[in-house]
Amino acid sequence: MVNLSLGVWLTTHSYLSGSLNFLKAGAAVAFLVFLQLRFSHTWLASLGLHRVERFGTELASRKFLSVCLVGLSLFVIRSAVIPVSSIPLPEFHDEYSYLLAADTFAHARLTNPPHPMWEHFETFHVIWHPTYMSMYPPGQGLILALGQILGNPWIGQLIAAALMCAAICWMLQGWIPPQWALLGGVFAVARLGLLSYFANGYWCACLPAVGGALILGALPRIERNPRGRDAVPMAIGLFVLANTRPYEGLLLSVGVAIALFAWMLGKSKPPVLVSLNKFVLPLALVLAPLAMWTGYYNFRVTGSPFRMGYEINREAYAMGRYFVWQSPWPQKSYSDARLREKYEQELKDAQEYKTLRGFVRSVGNKFVSFWREYLVWPLPFVLLALPCAARDRRLRVPWMIAAIFVAGLAVEVWFLPHYFAPATALLFLFLMQCIRHLCQVRWRGKRAGLALVRAVSVIYIGTVVFRIALAVTHVHPESAWQHGDKQRESIVRQLAVTPGQHVVLVSYSPDFPLDREWVYNLSDIDGSKIVWARDMGTEKDRELFAYYPDRHFWKVHAESSAEAPLLEPYRDSAISN
Repeated sequence: MVNLSLGVWLTTHSYLSGSLNFLKAGAAVAFLVFLQLRFSHTWLASLGLHRVERFGTELASRKFLSVCLVGLSLFVIRSAVIPVSSIPLPEFHDEYSYLLAADTFAHARLTNPPHPMWEHFETFHVIWHPTYMSMYPPGQGLILALGQILGNPWIGQLIAAALMCAAICWMLQGWIPPQWALLGGVFAVARLGLLSYFANGYWCACLPAVGGALILGALPRIERNPRGRDAVPMAIGLFVLANTRPYEGLLLSVGVAIALFAWMLGKSKPPVLVSLNKFVLPLALVLAPLAMWTGYYNFRVTGSPFRMGYEINREAYAMGRYFVWQSPWPQKSYSDARLREKYEQELKDAQEYKTLRGFVRSVGNKFVSFWREYLVWPLPFVLLALPCAARDRRLRVPWMIAAIFVAGLAVEVWFLPHYFAPATALLFLFLMQCIRHLCQVRWRGKRAGLALVRAVSVIYIGTVVFRIALAVTHVHPESAWQHGDKQRESIVRQLAVTPGQHVVLVSYSPDFPLDREWVYNLSDIDGSKIVWARDMGTEKDRELFAYYPDRHFWKVHAESSAEAPLLEPYRDSAISN
């Protein structure tokens, strides 16, 4: 009864919070629209936007410059607030796994030898055999490794975010007039680049968004005027998608491939030699060595060029599977209760997804999660023109690509907003086209649609400016900027200044979130100042004492509270003897 009441309260609270945000955004937009329509000839009504629009149009005509400035603006603005917001810390399983890959690459290795004490370091999203490495494709680790070489892994994430915003602007230039492409790039900076976990963490969701933008931007350029140089960004985009989010990248690539084949075989098809020389051959020449590198990487990590670390990890640990049509794996045995609890929860989710009720509820949750990350108020108001955009002949191909992509996401059991990342540029294309249609709407002879677009843009971008200003005054409204596991970091800082080398044995309270984990190590475990291991009881812990006779051993109990954890010396007489 208590759980039911709590669930009802949470649902009601979420609904009321969403309704309140809608009403506040709606009132602000309505006020600015009224101001523009009622006092259309005053500077105050337009807020000087006509000058901003004129400047934007002039800048947008210089396409390469505008793309560069979009990316550079994100990099500069986010870097400028680091002194007051600090660099984010990792917190979740995936982030630590990506950082393991980054540390491996930063030390000029593709993978690491398995550790003899691996059972003590067993953790999520890491494989231990035949090598010790992150289970994920290498793309995220490579960009974070670049950051680590430059001083901090997060610098790589910031570079990826800047590339994402620039790539979105470049992609939009291939589909719509340059002034609208520039506005789309500014919108990407305002939301995903500054206020989203896309940039404020170590998930590297920006990287698959870059890959998707590259192949989507190359598509219309190739169809209009086939040139070998346009095949290059498409090949790079395919490589990025294959090495960041392979499944979702495949979905997007299938839609693009269908569009290309329809063009090559359609009424306006180019001569065969033109297609071969200007597109197929350049694409193959660029993609072939990149694909060979991916195969070589897989071979070094798993022993097979066609087998990813992801497959090995899931087969070793998981019971629930990712797609609705797949049968679960057999029951597994686990060395740790948290591992068992996590994978049993996955199995439960996968089985529930196969039911009609579970499927409908999960799809609804996916939509809500997507909406909250990508469509922050008041931006959804431009979707009033979605029926017009849906009938737009120029968007038939993008809608086809989007339909394939969304259908593919629907059959996945789990979803996080960055699963949609490869199609991020596609979403901005639809939003910008809605805005273009809205600008044509008139009411009583006045350009009400343009007034609405201006109001949405001012509030959307102005809110970001306001939040950054608050951060500068040391008021922190952005939880993502303070992202990270500060409890674990407090232990790292304490032991970093403590002489000697250390082993931290971790145990967990029952309510400690399953998506958080403290037992993560870098690529060279034995060479690390701090080694994190599971507290497996006196008998098993003796193995670590024998393996690390010169290290200081500590015990810590991870709890869900925000208080700093208590680090205690390990004083077990049975082990010390």
